[in-house]
Amino acid sequence: MTPTRYEQEGTVFDIQRYSVHDGPGIRTIVFLKGCPLSCRWCSNPESQRPQPILMYQKSACTQCNRCIEVCKQGAISFANPTFIDRSRCISCGACAEVCLPNALVMKGRRMTVWQVVQELQKDATTYRRSNGGITLSGGEPLVQSDFARELLKACKEKGWHTAMETTGHASKEVVEDVMPFVDQALVDLKSIDPAVHKENTGVDNRQILENAIRISTITKAVVRVPLVPGVNANRPAVEAIGRFAKLMHNVDTVHLLPYHTYGENKYDLLGRPYPMGNTPTLPKTTVDELKGVVEGLGLRCIIGG
Repeated sequence: MTPTRYEQEGTVFDIQRYSVHDGPGIRTIVFLKGCPLSCRWCSNPESQRPQPILMYQKSACTQCNRCIEVCKQGAISFANPTFIDRSRCISCGACAEVCLPNALVMKGRRMTVWQVVQELQKDATTYRRSNGGITLSGGEPLVQSDFARELLKACKEKGWHTAMETTGHASKEVVEDVMPFVDQALVDLKSIDPAVHKENTGVDNRQILENAIRISTITKAVVRVPLVPGVNANRPAVEAIGRFAKLMHNVDTVHLLPYHTYGENKYDLLGRPYPMGNTPTLPKTTVDELKGVVEGLGLRCIIGG
């Protein structure tokens, strides 16, 4: 194995500590920017573009005009319907630096592997005591494959358990380059039907399904299914995903993740409409029924992560 390149840089938009989801034990989740999918229910829309992005919380704004004065692009004005003209904004962050009430916040910052590891090191004792570790999420971590690989290598050198939440949308070469450093892959599968998948995520699922099989030959995998009303929260769709999971290597567990609206407010912060509109959450009876479908295929089923 080549030495870890601690100077390798990537764009991180959040580091969440003390998580009990997304892998075993207590974990720290490193969220990376960039995703090739545009899922209509995405709860992290600020992660979709690879570059840092500006978010605006109107309720926190004191209208002090400091941001308007420092914006050299003329992208900020109270005359703009969403305050920020996204066609002009270059995400330089000058406005956020002078915003005292934090109404303007940049999501995404460049960090080296070394800097991220220093943050993770703060919870090393917790990982050891809980059999936890590090999880890369996003976005899609494989978009920043070089950074993801070097960060995972650094974590492995520390003896930390590594996991990755992934859509599997990447080249064969990227998957084979990164996955050997992942102890557990949390593979998101939205739909087996290619038309349904493309309509709701913007991409075809053929590469995703091929890589799901490929990932399961390299490391331990768990299949995760976001249950979305009108998309896949029905018996035929879940059964198709379950049958596919059984074709994967050494996969015995499926996580069903019921649709929620936790990320809805983020669309407003980005000046974008929420694509799911007034979609209702799923009743427990439906979730329990779909859990039974998975278990009927001989797979272990967990509701939530």
